[in-house]
Amino acid sequence: MSINPIEYVQTRKDETVVDEYFGHKVADPYRWLEDDRSEETGKWITAQNTTTQSFLKQIPFTGKLVDQMKDAWNYERYGSPTTEGNYVYWFKNDGLQNQSVLYRKKVGDEDGSSTEIFLDPNTWSEKGTSSLATLEFTEDGSICVYYISHAGSDLRVARFLNCETKEQIEAEELTNIKFSGASWYKNEGIFYSKYYHAEGESVLTAKTDSHRVFYHKLGSKQCNDVLIFGHLPDQKRRYVFGAVTDDNEYLVVTAAESTSGNELYIKKLTPENVPNDQGFVQLINSFEHDFDMVDELDGQLYIITNHSASNKKLLKFSIEAFLKFQSTPPADYSAHFIKYPQFYTEIIPEVADAVLEVTRAGKYFIANYSRIALSAPVQFTMNGEKVRDIELPTSGTAGGFSEKRQATAAYYSFTSYINPNTIYKFDLESGVSTVHFAPKVDVDGMDKFVSKRVFYPSKDGTQIPMIITYHPEKVDLSTGLNPLQLYGYGGFNISLSPAFSIPTAVWVANGGIYAVPNLRGGGENGKTWHTAGTKFQKQNVFDDFIAAAEYLIQEKYTTKDLIVSRGGSNGGLLIGATLTQRPDLFRVAIPMVGVLDMLRYHTSTAGQGWSEDYLNSEISEEAFKYLYGYSPVHNVKDGTTYPAVMITTADHDDRVVPFNSFKFAAELQARSANAATPAEHLTSPVIIRIDVDAGHGAGKSVAMLAQEHADIQAFALFCMGRSL
Repeated sequence: MSINPIEYVQTRKDETVVDEYFGHKVADPYRWLEDDRSEETGKWITAQNTTTQSFLKQIPFTGKLVDQMKDAWNYERYGSPTTEGNYVYWFKNDGLQNQSVLYRKKVGDEDGSSTEIFLDPNTWSEKGTSSLATLEFTEDGSICVYYISHAGSDLRVARFLNCETKEQIEAEELTNIKFSGASWYKNEGIFYSKYYHAEGESVLTAKTDSHRVFYHKLGSKQCNDVLIFGHLPDQKRRYVFGAVTDDNEYLVVTAAESTSGNELYIKKLTPENVPNDQGFVQLINSFEHDFDMVDELDGQLYIITNHSASNKKLLKFSIEAFLKFQSTPPADYSAHFIKYPQFYTEIIPEVADAVLEVTRAGKYFIANYSRIALSAPVQFTMNGEKVRDIELPTSGTAGGFSEKRQATAAYYSFTSYINPNTIYKFDLESGVSTVHFAPKVDVDGMDKFVSKRVFYPSKDGTQIPMIITYHPEKVDLSTGLNPLQLYGYGGFNISLSPAFSIPTAVWVANGGIYAVPNLRGGGENGKTWHTAGTKFQKQNVFDDFIAAAEYLIQEKYTTKDLIVSRGGSNGGLLIGATLTQRPDLFRVAIPMVGVLDMLRYHTSTAGQGWSEDYLNSEISEEAFKYLYGYSPVHNVKDGTTYPAVMITTADHDDRVVPFNSFKFAAELQARSANAATPAEHLTSPVIIRIDVDAGHGAGKSVAMLAQEHADIQAFALFCMGRSL
């Protein structure tokens, strides 16, 4: 097959931009790309997309992959039902609808004759890129508020509906809501969060370091919303969230400076103090550990924490007794309730071999333990007495189990890499699970797919778990001549639990292997596992991933000429760091919406809040040197042959702003041997795919997802010398 050499975009360098870090000068010639709304950057984006599409169009089987993706995606999908007031609500997607639709029917309607559409996000934009982000009902189900994300942005707008008439209550939307829930106080109004921005700042890319809780009274204008928390000098925090307890007695606020660890505040609500900033009492005054409310009942606050419990435990805290105590505190008083054990008891203790997550279901707690990313749910009474283990169909991921206090059944989902998401109904009294909805997915040979877990040693000897999925009749495990996709994340205490996806199923059906290591930095083994992949230990994450590739080659799952590495966001950093550290180990690399400029990631949007995982180049010379040592943008070497690289990002990504990807692409195209001699590297291009009217990934339409994953898989196979 003949292929035309790429004509790379010549990105302008500004040699005058030089930063100094503790006496070390660092050039930043592509600083101008940080202005992603400038005319010059816009022309650069257009030129890069033209170059990328000119290459992708030469791959003859991309269209076949798009068809495979769409055919496989064309199956009915349901979400778990929930009862709100007089109606039962559930999400459904007929198959190729860009966004799932919210349906409802009247309670007690067994034949479904009252079924109707309640909200259809597909009507909100022509391209299907507006999505439903949050939905909260009042306790009686008569009113709801829902958030909309446009073009994948983290920014939200809010609308209110009368649930009986489906009429919008307020003509004006609430705007610029970001990283926020919506918590009702009775039927009167909601607490929500948004960031402070100085006049003239871009709400899309400006630094977000002053998060604030507002109270919006239903029927009023947003300009009259009351600042509740975050506006006082001693309350400036990067993330703040307000939640009202079910009985409307208390407002609980969590406040954090990063994605790990938080303060905790509580306010006893009265009709007079709901719309003001008075009455808060601090329960936790440090950011060292996580404290999150699970439930409140009769003045007892149930809190899950990793304080003195890497794998978490559940506490019951006596609110009124503590409030009385702190009102006349002793001389050595400290606003940290853990120091006063007379006010709390341990309900569900930490266990050594599993990480605890807890939800309330009826009059019970469901402890959804995660044993190295595999679910093992257990039912407890609210006093911590074990009722039963909840049996799952096989190894995989269970989610849900959250129900109102009067519920007698809980719905949960179950999935794995080879099991499509199935909805179960769990009887809280008998302990019996029955299938509520099982999807019918048509992917060739899926009934023969296998997933197995292995452990392999990392560079320092730590045993790392990894799940490998493949079709045994379509791979050759004696030669290793199998295309293999190695996907990783390794950060922010996030676990990569097994979950079914159409792109993965299509890859495996076409003879590929899909491998997911549970790297340090994630949450698979609790706080200790997370910490081992952060700050000055971040290299552990990259070493774990490199060791995974080496293990897979050694065990003849694949060869270095048939591995594609892929990851998104923090996982995009992983791919960027490992492809620059070990360019010989991967044939193809796909860093998606990645954090790639480690010296300046913190200068936009929420970036500074990630420093608990990453460090910050401005805090010390030691931190600067460590970040500079692995920052992908700063470790591209002149004349080096890199894997074939397709960077992906989006013009509306307001979480990991696209300049990270722009700069990395510019550096690779300016320095790599791949771009210097394109005729000699016909199947090792360095390109960037920039989605327009899209964000960090959430809310993408099915059509966009099908095309994106078809492009990725076609690019990978083509550069490996494979076809369909």
